[in-house]
Amino acid sequence: MSAVLDPHGHAAGDHGHDHAHDHPHGWRRWVFATNHKDIGTLYLLFSFTMLMVGGILALLIRAELFQPGLQLVNPELFNQFTTMHGLIMVFGAIMPAFVGFANWMLPLQIGASDMAFARMNNFSFWLMIPAAIMLVASFFMPGGAPAAGWTLYAPLTLQMGPSMDAGIFAMHILGASSIMGSINIIVTVLNMRAPGMTLMKMPMFAWTWLITAYLLIAVMPVLAGAITMTLTDRHFGTSFFNPAGGGDPIMYQHIFWFFGHPEVYIMILPAFGIISQIVPAFARKRLFGYTSMVYATGSIAILSFIVWAHHMFTTGMPVTGQLFFMYATMLIAVPTGVKIFNWIATMWRGSMTFETPMLFAVGFIFVFTMGGFTGLILSVAPIDIQLQDTYYVVAHFHYVLVAGSLFALFAGFYYWVPKWTGVMYSEARGKFHFWASLITFNVTFFPMHFLGLAGMPRRYADYPMQFADFNMWASVGAFGFGLSQVYFFLFVVLPAMRGKGEKAATLPWEGAEGLEWEVPSPAPFHTFENPPKLNANATKVIG
Repeated sequence: MSAVLDPHGHAAGDHGHDHAHDHPHGWRRWVFATNHKDIGTLYLLFSFTMLMVGGILALLIRAELFQPGLQLVNPELFNQFTTMHGLIMVFGAIMPAFVGFANWMLPLQIGASDMAFARMNNFSFWLMIPAAIMLVASFFMPGGAPAAGWTLYAPLTLQMGPSMDAGIFAMHILGASSIMGSINIIVTVLNMRAPGMTLMKMPMFAWTWLITAYLLIAVMPVLAGAITMTLTDRHFGTSFFNPAGGGDPIMYQHIFWFFGHPEVYIMILPAFGIISQIVPAFARKRLFGYTSMVYATGSIAILSFIVWAHHMFTTGMPVTGQLFFMYATMLIAVPTGVKIFNWIATMWRGSMTFETPMLFAVGFIFVFTMGGFTGLILSVAPIDIQLQDTYYVVAHFHYVLVAGSLFALFAGFYYWVPKWTGVMYSEARGKFHFWASLITFNVTFFPMHFLGLAGMPRRYADYPMQFADFNMWASVGAFGFGLSQVYFFLFVVLPAMRGKGEKAATLPWEGAEGLEWEVPSPAPFHTFENPPKLNANATKVIG
């Protein structure tokens, strides 16, 4: 048995106990990791690696589009880049990063000693490595990587080479990893909260992840079904999506987007949770409208299941169907608006300071709102029919996913890294990273709205001269944005991992509340082996 630790991480009882098996060192610590903090770290490092891989593909796309004409790659390879960029960023970078945050923070926030299923936690991480290798290795297979777009639409997927099968297998493995991680999160949050922490006293990050985990369990099997049907169409003579055999390629779109739209919220709800932790801390006020935030999160999750076909307005949908999906999509703006107004109301008349986490949080609210408005514009069927598959759509979802999910991840990193590493990051470097990211992001993606309105289609390797100037600006901005993230890793992440910097206090942020701020910095290997006793607000430890 391992030694029991009190809430402050000190061993109780036998101090002569041998801890060698308790806190393994070297490669065994990471390969056989069952500690939620180690697994969280592994997820975060993996996701950043995949962010760099996906980012290189994005920069190759932007280098090709820097000016008209074919510069660097042929159109087939260009389509492989766009497809793999999307798959790697969604399934390899954004989702694993949020799972990393969940692993690190949920047990600390709810006073649990660890995640519920420690070995399954290890398995769900290590499944991602072969899947990622398979995805990236598909470039070196006969015919190159999948080039059907990240949505893997039939009938294109039925015509791809063997790399398509590798891609399908990789997606299955990543899906299995997500489902196991979600089961772990649900059981941990529902069964392992400290005594006195009711559901309605949980931190918002715990709430958003609980709801996200249910979404993942609901929709990952739907994706698995769609890609399995694609696989049987390719090799086993079925005709689910093959018109020559009586199949329907539009059916694939229905099945895919029934997964794909909740997936969008899977990538943004944990971001909402992170922002809901940071804004109150730096406004030095309690979160405004906590209960309405919980209900809004649940509403977004439920509504996400009834809006999938707004991706399909140009597929010959009857007008009645267009009207339903148009109004259902507009309805999602209501709970999302509730969240934004709650964050603004929390900041209103607060004693605000603007350290790097708060800068990223405010930047998130501003730029995510812009992305939300362009989504509202695209929900209007007649407008969407004009803008379908143009760069306006590319601009919209990058505003939501990059300035949404990614900025929230950066905000969460700066907010919690003192607790993870025990050292404070350099505030000057953090602020440089924020301003460089915000400016270059907008230089990259804002011109794409105009390109889309002017009619430039997405996924094209070449374009006429009238689109040249905006594309040039977008490419310059993209390289600036990429370099900003390299700067972040070299000058913020690495020094923190090496413990370089001034020592962090147990509570580095004056307005922060929650159990994670009750343990020392850095957080001990084991925390809360004895459940903490909570006060009436479920925030402070008594004694």
